[in-house]
Amino acid sequence: MMFFASLMRRFYLLLSELGWWALLAILAGHLLASYLLFAMGGESDLIRDPIGFFYYYMVTATTVGYGDLSPKTGPGRIIAALFVLPGGIAIFTAVLGKLLTGIGTIWRNRMRGMGDFSDRSGHIIVVGWQEGTYQTLRLLNAERQVREPMSVLIAKDLPDNPASDCADYIRTERLADSDALTRAGAARARAIIVRGANDDETLAAVVIAEDHAPNAHIVAYFTDDRTAQMVKQRRPRVEAVGSLAEELLSRSARDPGSSDIAARLLSAASTDTAFSLPVPTLKATLRYGDVFTNLRRRYNVTLVGMLSQGRIDLNCGDAAVLRGGETLYYISGMRLNPAAIAWDRLGDAS
Repeated sequence: MMFFASLMRRFYLLLSELGWWALLAILAGHLLASYLLFAMGGESDLIRDPIGFFYYYMVTATTVGYGDLSPKTGPGRIIAALFVLPGGIAIFTAVLGKLLTGIGTIWRNRMRGMGDFSDRSGHIIVVGWQEGTYQTLRLLNAERQVREPMSVLIAKDLPDNPASDCADYIRTERLADSDALTRAGAARARAIIVRGANDDETLAAVVIAEDHAPNAHIVAYFTDDRTAQMVKQRRPRVEAVGSLAEELLSRSARDPGSSDIAARLLSAASTDTAFSLPVPTLKATLRYGDVFTNLRRRYNVTLVGMLSQGRIDLNCGDAAVLRGGETLYYISGMRLNPAAIAWDRLGDAS
């Protein structure tokens, strides 16, 4: 008995060390050998139906043993006891163990930042882990639309995903890393947010992001407003954000409540949040004043401005023309779906 147990243990260890194709080949070989042995043993009831035999084999290998199919002859029972049952159990447990190990390895690799999300599209990538990054990821996740993939965080010096509840994780040695952006799915990303430990690191990451994300909107935070202005002038694809603390302090001193208004416009939890609305290709041109009136009447939103030909105007005249391709900015309690808007009816001046 001890010899048999030791033999089975060695057999199982050998199986568990094999690759998937070799293991599946052994499974198929054992299944075929069992079928032939039962045929030689006169077990016609077991081998009459191939599907029925496969069912019997799997029930036996998994030790479920329903009893609805079983060998009837003496040789058949010996074959089942000495060949099918021990071999099937060893192969099945090896397959199951290898599968669970593989799943666990994939999960651990993803938590450690070694995953691959290069096939992801329409998502947002956040580059850099700084104070407040978790809040950014949490807000992005809270506003995630139906079927929108989870955001991907690219960071360095983090052993595990620090925001596993709201983002996937790519670990890298430096933020300006083309391989990390590739694994994060930058080629088809919707937007990329960059915030390094300093402005030099942020700028380097922005340059690499521009090369690897040709269609993504890139937003970068710079502590030095002069750097932010330089990036705005030389890299029009990048929305450079600087600190607004000084501006808010001076404005609030002269116009009390200005900081509260700015906070509400930027907060996803507020009922007065600012959103953007891309204008699709239009069948006919629209007047800004008509769009303003009809958006308010039909969708209960307040239009505050428009981006047209690279220029933002937050106080558009009624006669300004929309041809398609512009971006509208509005205040509302919820984000509008551009596809659900009857654009042709927004030109109704009545």
